[in-house]
Amino acid sequence: MRSGQPRLDLEGALIARDRVGIQDFVLLDAFTSETAFLDNLKKRFNENLIYTYIGTLLVSVNPYKELGIYTKKQMDIYMGVNFFELPPHIYALADNAYHAMLTEMNNHFFLISGESGAGKTEACKKILQFYAVSCPTSSLLDSIRDRMLVSNPVLEAFGNAKTLKNDNSSRFGKYMDIQFDRQGEAVGGHILSYLLEKSRVVHQNHGERNFHIFYQLVEGGEEETLRLLGLERDCKHYSYLVQGEYRTVRTINDKNDWKTMRNALTIINFSEKDIEHLLGIVGSVLHLGNVQFEADRDGYARLSSKAELRWVSKLLGIHVQVLQEALTFRKIEAKTEEVLSPFSVDHAIYARDALAKALYGRMFTWIVNKINDSLENLDSSKKTVIGLLDIYGFEVFYVNSFEQFCINYCNEKLQQLFIQLTLKSEQEEYEAEGIEWEPVQFFNNKIICDLVEEKRTGIITMLDEECMRPGDTTDITFLERLEERMGSHPHFITSPRSNMKQLNWSCFRNLASYLLFIIPGFIDKNNDLLYRNIKDMIRHSKNGIVRHCFPPTEVDSKKRPETVASQFKSSLAELTEILMAKQPWYIRCLKSNEAKQPGRFDDMLVRHQVKYLGLMEHLRVRRAGFAYRRRYEVFLQRYKPLCPATWPHWKGVPAVGVEKLLIHLGYKEDDYKIGRTKIFIRHPKTLFAIEDAYEICKHELASKIQAKYKGYRVKNEFQKQKEAATKIETCWRGVQARKERERRAWAVKVIKKFIKGYMTRHEASTTDNSEYLTFVRHSYLTRLKNQLPKTVLDKTTWLAPPPVVKEVRKLLIVKMTSSWKSEFSGLQLKVVTSELFKGKKDSYPQSLAKPFADTRISISVSNLSDGILILHVAPEVKQKGDLVLQCDHLFETLTKLSMVANKRNVVKVVQGSIKFDIKPGKEGYVDFSSGQEAMVYKAKNGHLMVVSSHRKEINQQKL
Repeated sequence: MRSGQPRLDLEGALIARDRVGIQDFVLLDAFTSETAFLDNLKKRFNENLIYTYIGTLLVSVNPYKELGIYTKKQMDIYMGVNFFELPPHIYALADNAYHAMLTEMNNHFFLISGESGAGKTEACKKILQFYAVSCPTSSLLDSIRDRMLVSNPVLEAFGNAKTLKNDNSSRFGKYMDIQFDRQGEAVGGHILSYLLEKSRVVHQNHGERNFHIFYQLVEGGEEETLRLLGLERDCKHYSYLVQGEYRTVRTINDKNDWKTMRNALTIINFSEKDIEHLLGIVGSVLHLGNVQFEADRDGYARLSSKAELRWVSKLLGIHVQVLQEALTFRKIEAKTEEVLSPFSVDHAIYARDALAKALYGRMFTWIVNKINDSLENLDSSKKTVIGLLDIYGFEVFYVNSFEQFCINYCNEKLQQLFIQLTLKSEQEEYEAEGIEWEPVQFFNNKIICDLVEEKRTGIITMLDEECMRPGDTTDITFLERLEERMGSHPHFITSPRSNMKQLNWSCFRNLASYLLFIIPGFIDKNNDLLYRNIKDMIRHSKNGIVRHCFPPTEVDSKKRPETVASQFKSSLAELTEILMAKQPWYIRCLKSNEAKQPGRFDDMLVRHQVKYLGLMEHLRVRRAGFAYRRRYEVFLQRYKPLCPATWPHWKGVPAVGVEKLLIHLGYKEDDYKIGRTKIFIRHPKTLFAIEDAYEICKHELASKIQAKYKGYRVKNEFQKQKEAATKIETCWRGVQARKERERRAWAVKVIKKFIKGYMTRHEASTTDNSEYLTFVRHSYLTRLKNQLPKTVLDKTTWLAPPPVVKEVRKLLIVKMTSSWKSEFSGLQLKVVTSELFKGKKDSYPQSLAKPFADTRISISVSNLSDGILILHVAPEVKQKGDLVLQCDHLFETLTKLSMVANKRNVVKVVQGSIKFDIKPGKEGYVDFSSGQEAMVYKAKNGHLMVVSSHRKEINQQKL
């Protein structure tokens, strides 16, 4: 599903089937056609739709690019949603398994299979990330969730490698149980590992790398760490890292991965001592690869140099001489004594490589157990689990050896389990629904599994017999025995006898067609023997992890160790038992192309994977004659508009409603079957016809619903407006009524107070009558304003006052009489002023407030409308010159001074110019003239020029 893709349920997506294909292969009409299957897969891939269902099985095509479909938002969309409500997604599968587990309180598992590089490990990560986000948790359980997530970088570092088909290929099988409590919280986990490809430690094919951890350490390790391990920061210095001639990978950042892995070790409770010992083993393996041997004069092996062995000695805590002896001599017990038998160079190299593989393999097992300790659920109460099986997929290389034989045997075993569980679940559904079971033809690979694992005649049994048979046993003798016992088997082929010694190959036919296995190395890899004296030496190591991985009981035991193939066979049997007890969910991962190019769909490659993964067989089993099945309630809820009897509501039994619907649509009994809880439709074209009819009906219903809704919306809007208007009117009337009530209440109070004041008007002023008395006074003064006496001295015709203002009346008359007298005195002054200045001065100033001191001072003024006056002081009394003053109230000032001093002849009105003394002995002049604007300035002749406004003089003349 692309980011932003609309949420379409399974049936709803049928309308887009021409563009994006069918979301469920079960609905393909030409279901028997492999071409139709591939066309649908390719159509969806080209639209970036990498997930498609086959019922509840999820087919995933690796796009080799980021699609933005694994965000937190996408997780939220798929949480708690019915499986078929949304487009296919791995989150839908994870969520439905989780809720089924909680509802039914049983155990489930995901079987994730496919070729190397198809995306199995990434699918496992996505499921873990989904549960980390979607499951409820607490602060106590956060650490469990974090450890589950960060265990992946550690397991990938030590267990994954770059191969020809995949840059991050899991070179071991992993089954992980996630444990949940009754509330659905993740409370613990456990990991089982299978068949680590130890041979990769000492040998890699061209174009491949060793395990990631070696490159991470060399490229990303801190300088101090490398110094303590005696390593250099260049992979080309180490023999175990250069055989594939491919040290760097474009898609891998070893330095960043080192930091991630190093941090993860701390989170999952690896102590610093643990990490020190762990890296010591990794470093010792690299140094072991550089230990070289040469033949002495007798042809026996001896060390070319002890430099590398000293670092191995230091890192493992074993004396260098003991190491040297263990790698160049074999200890043989002869009755009561032990004899040291020297190695040839080839035997010494074999012993060195066997030690390196044993150290690395057991260290990996210790890491898995350490992770399990950190994930252990200490609560003994009942719990349910969801398992994740991330197993290696089919591997078909140009050179296929013992590891590919085991890996492909494992896939055959899981395919057999898949067929059993699928057939079982399908048969159980038909029986539960009362539908007759129709047998489906498919290839049952049990014959392949028997060919490999049969107790007495299987390939593994013969390989073990050849490993334990006394005498000179080789890969050639093993191939001869295979041809002798299985030459007639229809699924087994060997090379022609004439070419056997040159080719040394055999093959058997399985789901992945013919697989060619190169026989050399089968005997040694199956034995995987570590000489007893090396085991005895290594158990005395001072490295704590090494001592734990090589317990003394193993060395003391005389029992022959179980072969690798037998161990693997037993592990698969145990795994099968674990899985058979759980409910399965399947994810089939496909590679879109070998070159890992985005957007490229290789039809031949995908067709091959579809074939050997058994997808066509699963599709046929899943359909079993019926393309579609749904619960009655779900089917009726969607398609009920197609029948008048079921629309809009069906109140009867859902099964009866569905049958009425199908009869109304005209379908025959052969087109469908009625089960106990589900409807089974035989052909996809029937479902498509129903869906197409529903699309037409949906548009008609949509038009009707729109019309009804528009009418409802308009009517609803009118009702709202009407109710709003009524509310507004009601509120307004209420406001007006409250105002009227308040006004009347106020009026009542005023009237009551007025009456009470009237009744107490003759009493002393109180709260009750104060307002009334104020009213009386105001009324009297208002009437008095219009009825004042006609003469000043009339004291008898005043308006009769009420008792409350009699005293006021007396004061008023006295005050007014005094005011009138003052006014009369002023009139007298005006008469005197008139005598002095009338016809002589254009304006009438106010009188001077200060009387003259004596008659020796005279005053000169001009005849114009200026405010200049000059006080002439007698020479004998003045110390300075005469005073030149400007006065705005000239007339009033001089009149008052004249009256106070009773000297009217001191004021002289002069025309033109006035002479005055500036200082004793120095004279000055003031010239007067009229103009447009009044101003005072010094003229060119040295006189003070006073210009009075001409307009002001005109106005004065008019007066």
